[in-house]
Amino acid sequence: MAEMSHAVPERLQARIDSLVASAERPRPLDAEQREALRSRVKRLLEERDAVLIAHYYVDEQLQKLAEETGGHVSDSLDMADFGANHPASTLVIAGVRFMGETAKILSPEKRVLMPTLEAECSLDIGCPPEEFAHFCDQHPERTVVVYANTSAEVKARADWVVTSSNALAIVNHLEANGEKILWAPDRHLGRYIQRQTGADMLLWQGHCVVHDEFKAFELERLRAEHPGAEVLVHPESPEDVIAQADVVGSTRQLIEGARQSQADELIVATDYGIFYKMQQAVPGKRLIVAPTGGKSATCASCAHCPWMAMNGLENLAHCLETGAGEIHVDSGVREKALESLQRMLDFSRSQGLVTAGDA
Repeated sequence: MAEMSHAVPERLQARIDSLVASAERPRPLDAEQREALRSRVKRLLEERDAVLIAHYYVDEQLQKLAEETGGHVSDSLDMADFGANHPASTLVIAGVRFMGETAKILSPEKRVLMPTLEAECSLDIGCPPEEFAHFCDQHPERTVVVYANTSAEVKARADWVVTSSNALAIVNHLEANGEKILWAPDRHLGRYIQRQTGADMLLWQGHCVVHDEFKAFELERLRAEHPGAEVLVHPESPEDVIAQADVVGSTRQLIEGARQSQADELIVATDYGIFYKMQQAVPGKRLIVAPTGGKSATCASCAHCPWMAMNGLENLAHCLETGAGEIHVDSGVREKALESLQRMLDFSRSQGLVTAGDA
């Protein structure tokens, strides 16, 4: 295995920590307020020729609203793919900023709005475009492969964009062609892919603030308390957590793994926002959040992304009413980023893979 490279500088980690601490959740709403906002959003979606597209990790009220209004709930790239194929002229993306950017890259002619542009991602923040470009320039012989959880500028610098459901197939393809890989930004997903494929990979040392917190020691104890439970783990988690998994995969793969499992209890190591759709798939099973607190944990996120939690009914209604939170991507950046995205989509379709599937 190639030597690990480029740890996230302390100043970037400090910024991530600061943003996590300052992320403001929407104010609590009573039942009457929620229903009034739901009705308002439904009306605005029709008036604005808009469709609501929500990530698995946002509040279940937004996921329900997307379902009820002909929108979509999925992972980030499938969200963008759905938007590109939907006739609406405005896409409202409930998620984090890079998801809105990806939607705009695939749908430049459409207006893309987000409930808040302050919803960030630690993987994106921890991989600044200028520093990443310098890292790539130091290794020109390597094929640059980046995870979808990155900025438009980082995607534009890449040869390939991948998701957690197609990364193994794509890296296997590249390795079979003798290509050496420069990977960014998630260290855990990169290490998992390297071990599965044997590819020569240099890894950027980013991490997801949610998945990085899952702890092997506490998970082992929880498994002992639930001996019949199966463990479902997203590959952005630490290696010693992945080692305990019965199923490792992207969000959609974990939902499918839950559906196929014979166990009555499932311990799930990903953002617990997924429970809304997972419980629909397995209504008779008990879902248990994998531990992020205890002897060896700090639980800064407690298995829920602080930035996903910033999306709410009030700021959703506000962006539809005012046009606030519009996503813009430089045309030159968009064209380059589209090349790496399209390369992934074309490969996935040629291999009969699901077109998308990441965090």
